[in-house]
Order: sequence, then structure tokens, then C-alpha cells
Amino acid sequence: MIMVPPMNDHSAPLVGRRDVLNDLRGSLDAIVSGEFRLLALVGEPGAGKTRLLAELERLAGERDCLTLWGRAAEFEQVMPFSALVDALDGHLEETRHEHLGHDAHDAHLLASVFPALGAGAEPSDDVSALARYRLYRAVAQLLARIARPNGLVLVLDDVHWADDATVEFLDHVSRHSPKAPLLVVVAYRPKQAPPRLALGGARVSIGPLSEEEAGELLGPNVSRSRKKALYDASEGYPFYLQALARIEAGDLPGSKTDALALELRDLSGDALIVAQGAAVAADEFEAGLAAVAAKVPLATALDALDELVDRDLVRPGAGGRFRFRHPLVRQAAYESAKAGWRLSAHRRIAERLAEVDAPAPLRAVHVERSAAFGDRDAVDVLVTAARHVSTTAPATSAHWLQAALGLLPDTTDRLDLLLELARNQTVSGRLTEARHTAYEVLRLLPRDDYARRAQAARFCALVERLLDRPGEGRAVLVSELREIPEPRLPAALPMRLRLVAESLMRGDHRAGQAVLDFMPDDSDDPGLRLAIAMLRPMTAYAGHRVEEALGHVAAAQALAEATPEIHQLAWMDTVAWMCWSEIWLGQHRPALARFERAIAAVKATGQTFILTNMLAGLARLNGVLGRIPEGQIAAEESAEIALLLNSGYARVVAMAQQSLLAGAAGDDEDAIRLGHEAATSGVSVSEWPGAQARFAYATALANSGRIDEEAVAAVEEDFAGDRLEEFSMLAFCETMACAHAARNEPKESVAWAERAASMVRPELELTDGLARLARAHATVGAEAEDLALTAAEILTKAGHRLDAGRALLRAGVACVDGGRKRA
Repeated sequence: MIMVPPMNDHSAPLVGRRDVLNDLRGSLDAIVSGEFRLLALVGEPGAGKTRLLAELERLAGERDCLTLWGRAAEFEQVMPFSALVDALDGHLEETRHEHLGHDAHDAHLLASVFPALGAGAEPSDDVSALARYRLYRAVAQLLARIARPNGLVLVLDDVHWADDATVEFLDHVSRHSPKAPLLVVVAYRPKQAPPRLALGGARVSIGPLSEEEAGELLGPNVSRSRKKALYDASEGYPFYLQALARIEAGDLPGSKTDALALELRDLSGDALIVAQGAAVAADEFEAGLAAVAAKVPLATALDALDELVDRDLVRPGAGGRFRFRHPLVRQAAYESAKAGWRLSAHRRIAERLAEVDAPAPLRAVHVERSAAFGDRDAVDVLVTAARHVSTTAPATSAHWLQAALGLLPDTTDRLDLLLELARNQTVSGRLTEARHTAYEVLRLLPRDDYARRAQAARFCALVERLLDRPGEGRAVLVSELREIPEPRLPAALPMRLRLVAESLMRGDHRAGQAVLDFMPDDSDDPGLRLAIAMLRPMTAYAGHRVEEALGHVAAAQALAEATPEIHQLAWMDTVAWMCWSEIWLGQHRPALARFERAIAAVKATGQTFILTNMLAGLARLNGVLGRIPEGQIAAEESAEIALLLNSGYARVVAMAQQSLLAGAAGDDEDAIRLGHEAATSGVSVSEWPGAQARFAYATALANSGRIDEEAVAAVEEDFAGDRLEEFSMLAFCETMACAHAARNEPKESVAWAERAASMVRPELELTDGLARLARAHATVGAEAEDLALTAAEILTKAGHRLDAGRALLRAGVACVDGGRKRA
């Protein structure tokens, strides 16, 4: 079964390319066997990539595989998922009923991208990067459903022009291969491609034809001398070779790219202006819109299109639409029009789309290219379009917000748009640009607007943290605090809260406590009052004051229950610290409920820059509770968001938890790989995330019996330097006691067990359970059995199912070794 876009000309000769065709056949054979493949065809303009894709389509048809074809467009590069929509939407329109009965949340996400699935499904209002990850997963699952049972070939041409969301999806699918007979083929120009198109999978380079192959393509009716002239002029690129062959012998241009200009030169006046209008209108256009752009009657446009079709510059498509023979033809037509005429044409199209109430993103493409400075209506369209796509394509959203800002004078609403822009830039992983925008907000705000400057400075510090520049983040906070005339003004509190968090990150709990001691517990703002309360447990715990920390947790829990969620939304980064405190202090059930509520709130408000930390904490908690599959899902989501944010700091936070959970699942090889990558990344080396990474890596090594490596000693240094908290260090002591016992090194095992015993906190019974398990590793016989059984009882009560299971296993081994039998 084949769905062939009319523009793909199978009748054009195909010469040479034997190795490429073998690669294509091999990929098709793989999907017929039920496998996933990703293939990239890479070559310069005119190299024949599109013709090879058409041949792939024919070969797929011979195997009864469905082929869906989409193309990115040069002049609509900001349109989200344009190539995917181009490929899939027509098929989804025909098979819509087959795809609406699945997960409701996924259906909402898919409806936000594919118009064919939009009717009857409300678009998702989830504005976080997690939503993008889940959208990419939903699209991959959609492709897998379409692919079964016979196989699907998804062709995406010209992806060097693809929007960021499409590239992110391709990156996602290259790392998370769908379990389906699916071949994804992308074609692009290497010099114009974004770095993230360096995907996994096979990469096939398409170069020019040899002179012999070019002669075969031209056929026997062309003289040898003309073949030579055509080959030299085209440089062996088949698209230009065929374009030049249409030109009279005496008219050969000086360069291959001039061939298309000569094709346009011979058109009638009406045909040329309609071609130019069509090039302005869209990659796939209606006759009526081309007529509007060209400012000619529809009848004139239709006659002109007949001429363009006869000259094979334009080809009919589905639904009465047309497409240019090749993107290079559209480019030549667009560039043949004068700049002023193009601006007017874009304006005419924008006005026409407004008349028919077209969606803001469609209008924005043309508004952006035609609006004048100060045009408030244009600003409204661009801002509406930006907000419409902020969930699925924050990079596009940021682009349109920047376009809107370019039209605005220095008005008060400009500051609000700049803050919105900074958030979209952050979510889309453009952290350096987000940093620049956030500092621009600070520059524009009046010096005495302390409240808004405080919020902007706090955001600057958060972005600096994501960029692994905590020193710069601290500097901006301190600088702004010095400008506030009265240190206890409410405006200072948001920045002081961020300073506490930064102090905890670098293991300086004393500095964090000093800042907290300067902050009131009776703020008039209930959200601020709760935020302060939620930071107190961690500073106390980090200072080894466990009883005090438990008191602060109880107070914060009671205050949280009494504070409506609306007041908590602005301080979700402090909620994350509270959740981590509850983990360390054995408050697992409250921590689990708080994590889940907080993650939902963060998703709903688009605060993706703190979502990685929350998901990493949820992953750690699930691992502690023995919920390994749930923990792995949370850790994977944390890692995916870190990748989307393009934050090395966030990736280290996520990979450390991925490593711990891989080890808990028994996958020592993956645990070591992830731990090593996190620990050697060079990010957050002297801070808590780096210490967590080294702890995870050393734990993975110890579980594999590799306890003599330097990475193991690094954990002790982190604990001595207050970078690693007691909870992790106690777990590490137990792991090392077990590892040394397995190597029959009782002295070393006892030493680690004694260290574990020294860390027992009477207020935290679970610490006694872990210490007893460590001691059970270091002893034998009845004593080991009794210690392990007591440890299992304590750990079961604490909810540490995996550790409790290990304790029971140790008790069983000790019983057998000691020759004792118990009922």
C-alpha cells in the first residue's frame, strides 16, 4: 500500500547509486522482519535525495509497506511539527477512529499537533517539558500502531529546515526505538542541518554523479559535447543536470543555480507573478491563496497554474492543492520577486487569513514578515500564536515572542513578554538566550521596583544554576540584595530563599542557616511563610541536627496542609527541598504524596527548570521503597527533560538516580555506565549533584566487586566535606560492608559496619536497620542471622522493601552457613 505525494516523480531515471539502493533494501528487509530502523540520506542541494526517497517508496510498495511522506519547508521553518503533520495528517484523517480510543492524555497531546485528531479532543494544557517528552512518546506509539502489521516507512524530506520540535522528536525516537516494523528516513543538507540531527542509525551520503552516470541520465539523444558541457555546468548534481538539459544549448548559465532562474525567465507575466505569489503563500498552496498573494483574479491564477504545471514547475497535489516540483524551485520563485513586493504579498495573505479566522500560528508566519513597528494587532497575533504552541514547541513560541517584542516600544507589557520569553527559552533548552533575556528584564526594571527585581533576580539565579554557573547566580542575588535599603523588606525574601538553596547545593549548611535565621516566620505572604518553613528541615539535617530537622518537618507539613496550593505555586523549588528532606528523615509516605502533587503543579505552571530535581527525588524515593519500575520511569523522565533543557547540571542530577535504580534492578553494567558518565561530566563537581553522582558511581562499582577504585574513596571525601548527606553515606557503608564480606575481607567489612553504627540516629529507626544489616554482613553464624532478621523487621516497618529483602536474604545465608534450622 503506497500513499504517494504527487510531487514525487518515479518516472525520472535513476542511475548509479547501487550502494545506496542496497542500504535502502536492507532497511526495508529489517522492518519486514518487525524491526525499527532510522536512516539518514545526507547530500548537497540537487544531489538526488528526493528521487532516492521516491525509489524507496516504490520498493516499500513491493513489500506491501505503507509509506507516508512529509517535507519541511524553508519559509515555514517555525511551524511546529510541520514535516510530521505533512506526512501523517492525511492518513490520520482517513483512520481517525482507530487512534482515539487510546490513553486520553495522549489523545489530548496528539490533538495539539495533528489537526485530523483535533476534532472531538481538547488540546492538552500541560505546558512543561515533561509534556513534550510524553508527546514525543505518544507520537512514537502512534507510529508503531500505524506500522502494524505490514510495516511503515515514514519519509521526512528537507529536515535541515525542520523546526526544533521535529528535531527533538527525531532525537527522541533515535534513543527510544519503537518496538514496531518502522523505518524512519530523513533527508537533509549537511551544511544547513542543526547539530542535533546527528542522530543514531545509519547515515548514507549522497554525492554527485560520475560523468559516465550523468551521460546515462541524459540519454542517447544528447551529444557527447553537450553532455560534457551539461556535466561541467551542473557539477554532476542530477537535479541541476536535468534543469540545465531543458535549456537551449547556447543559454547555459555560468553556475548550476542559475538554471532555475532561466526556467522562470521564459514564463508569461501572469505565470511568473502567480509563481511568486505561490512561493510566498506556502509550501503546499491553494490556487485562491496564490491569487491573493499575487493580487490577480482567481481565473487568472488558474490559467497561470496550468502553464506552471505544463512547464513542470508546479505539480498538482491532493485536495485541489499544488506544490512546487522541488523546494529549490520554490526558493528560486520567491527570490525572483522584489523584496517590497514580497512584503506586500505576505500582508495580503495575513489579511486574508484573518478574514477566514485562520489559527494564529498560520497567520503568524505572514504577520511576522509584513508587520510594521508599533502594529498592536500584529503583536496580538504573534503573542497568541506563541502561547498556542508553547506546550509542544517552546522554541517556536520564543521565536514569535521575539518577533512581537521587535514590534513593541518600551511599554510596561514589554517586561511581561520578556519574562514569558525567558521562560520559553529556558524550557526549550536555549539557556544562554534565557539568561540574556532575564538580565535584560533586570536592566529595564526601575531600580526601586524591588518586588519585581527580586523575582527577576531569582529567575536569573535559577537559569545560572541550570547553566552550571552557580557563582554568577549567587552574585546577582547578592548584588540585588545590596540595593534594597531595608534588608528585612518583603522584597528581599525571594532572593534570600534562593541563597539558602544555593548554599545547600554547595554543602555550606552554615551559610544557609545564617540566611534562614535572618528571615521571619510570620510573613504576610502565606506562600513565602511556607517556603521559609520548607527550607528549614534540610539546613538542620545537613548540620546533623536530626531532632531539630524532624521538628521543622512536622511544622512545615502542618503549615502546608493549611496553605492553599495557589500560594505554593511560586515557591515550588522550596517544595522540592522539603520532599528531599522527608526522604532523608524517613517520612516516605508524606514525601511520595507531596512529590506527586508538586510535580502535577509544576507541570501545570510550566516550571520545567525545577522538574528534573523533583522527578529525580521521586525516582530516589521509589528506589528506597523498592518500587523499582516506578523509580526507573521517573528517572528516565527526569533525564529526558534535562536533555530537552540542555542543562548539564540537570543531566547529572537525573543520571545519578538512573544509575542507582539500574543497580537496584540488577543491571550493574548500566549502573556503572550511567554513574561514570554523571561522575566524570565535569558538572557540579564541588556540589551536592556531583557528590550524588560519585556516590551512585561508587555504589555501582561496589556492587560489582570493584571496591579498590579511586571513585570509592571520593565518596568519603564528599561526606567529610558535607557534600554528601548522612542518608546516602549510611547506605554506602552498608554496601561496602557487604562488598568486603563478599571478598572475604572481614576486617574491612567490620570497619565499614562500625562506621555505619556511628551514624545511627535514635530519632530515625531506619538508620538502626541499615546499620544492623551492615553488621550482619561483617559477622557470621547466629549473630549475623539475628542482626539481619532484626534489620529486616525495622526496614520493613520503614517501607524499605528492597533493603528488607536483602536483610532476609542475609539471614537465610547466615542460617544455612551456621547449620541452624528455624521453623
